[in-house]
Amino acid sequence: MSLEARGAVVTGGGRGIGAAVARSLAEAGASVVVCARTEREIEVIADELSSAGKRAWAVPCDVTDPKSVRAMAEAALKRLESVDILVNSAGMAFSAPVHKMTLQDWNRLLAVNATGTFLCTQALLPGMVERKWGRVINIASVAAKSGAKYISGYAASKHAVLGFTRSVAEEVAASGITVNAVCPGYVDTEMTRESLERIVASTGLSYEEALAAILDTTPQKRLITPEEVAAAVVWLCGDSAGGVNGQPIVMDGGGLRA
Repeated sequence: MSLEARGAVVTGGGRGIGAAVARSLAEAGASVVVCARTEREIEVIADELSSAGKRAWAVPCDVTDPKSVRAMAEAALKRLESVDILVNSAGMAFSAPVHKMTLQDWNRLLAVNATGTFLCTQALLPGMVERKWGRVINIASVAAKSGAKYISGYAASKHAVLGFTRSVAEEVAASGITVNAVCPGYVDTEMTRESLERIVASTGLSYEEALAAILDTTPQKRLITPEEVAAAVVWLCGDSAGGVNGQPIVMDGGGLRA
């Protein structure tokens, strides 16, 4: 698949799924703006891609801050000329029993996972509508389609992402734009490792026991790789996926079949 002449913005691009997506889009020929709050991380990814002969730039952005998002959008347009692809990968995880979760915890989850997706889409979608072509891919989670103990705030934020995806997809369906969500289960990333460390700290399980417990939730008994998620994103960006719109693409090894 070739994405030559396409300009892409990837939030949360400094590590994990976002970094894998940035690499895969660049490999497919897209010019990529890599965004995240941690400037050092996105510079590493952008330098790696540039050294490999790809067109990539690091642009810091706090997706929860409207001013920061507007500045990112302006910088991206200067570098790319047009933003044809937006991948909303910035996100955070948190787990706690509902009676122990603070309002600050709740608000932070919604701000990063849901409001960040809204702000970045709002900033970059109008240009896609004007050009009558675009792809918006939101990195959600299987938690966008189900619930589980101790993740009420996280699940609520990801349900919001999926509802937003479906609604915006219908708004722009006749404009040459698709809006979809990729909903992975546990992925082999820093975020998952941090979640495992919280489980260890709160339960007394060993790291290996905690990992075995989460792997027991998927028939394949393995973590999804960031590269698998990135491959789904690249496919959704291509013309062959033009008829896929408003859909949650579940990637969890067959655990959720709905």
